[in-house]
Parts: sequence; C-alpha cells; structure tokens
Amino acid sequence: MDLYSIVKSLHVISVIAWMAGMLYLPRLYVYHCDVTPGSEADEKFKIMERRLLRAIMNPAMIATWIFGGYLISVTGAMTEGWFHVKLLCVVLMTIAHMMLSKYRRAFAAGTNTKSAKFYRILNEVPTILMIIIVFMVIAKPF
Repeated sequence: MDLYSIVKSLHVISVIAWMAGMLYLPRLYVYHCDVTPGSEADEKFKIMERRLLRAIMNPAMIATWIFGGYLISVTGAMTEGWFHVKLLCVVLMTIAHMMLSKYRRAFAAGTNTKSAKFYRILNEVPTILMIIIVFMVIAKPF
C-alpha cells in the first residue's frame, strides 16, 4: 500500500463515522423532544448526545477534512467542476454539524425551542448532501 491509498482509506473511514453521527444525532433530538426536561430520560439523552458529538462526530469531521485536504493536494481535484460541487456540499455538511452542536447545547441547557418535526426534517439534510457528494466523486459529471 502506498501513502495515497492509506490516506484515501482513512478519509473514507472518517466520512463513514461522521455520517453515522450526522444521521443519528438529529434522530436522538427527535426522541429527546418527547421527554420531560429534568427527567432521568432527559439526562440520559444529554449524555448520549454529548458523547456522540464529542467522541465520534467531532474527531471524524476533523479527520475527514485533514485526510481530504491531503487528497486535494496530491490529486489536483481543485480544477474539476465536480469537485467544487462536492466541496460546497462538504462545507454545508460542516455547517449542519455546527448547527447540530448548537442544538445539543440548547438541550443541555434546557432551552431547546425546536420541535420533533423540525429535527425530523433536519435529519434529511445530511442524507441529501451525502447523495450529492457520492455522485460527484463517483460519476464526476462536471
């Protein structure tokens, strides 16, 4: 195995871990909306959400950007149209990640004002972005 293959593999692993969290955390929020603030279930959700974000999602997002940055530097992808679309989607995914982090802090503080329906809709954003990213990388339509 060469360095490029190793870094590409680590990039894919990081993306999978990040996406797992991006798809699961809003689902936790949907269920968290239905529990009584201050209850045992509320505290359990807070722990689960914090651990998911800090132990899995944040490191996976950072690793995705680091390994992806290396791949950009060695492939010259910056000149390709498909890559610009992919990069835009990754930036939007990062913004969605930051929003999920903000909403976690609101749940932790007991100040969540969003509904379960809001989080159900938000849960679709990472899926849509992931579909676009995969098509850009595999099909390279531009």
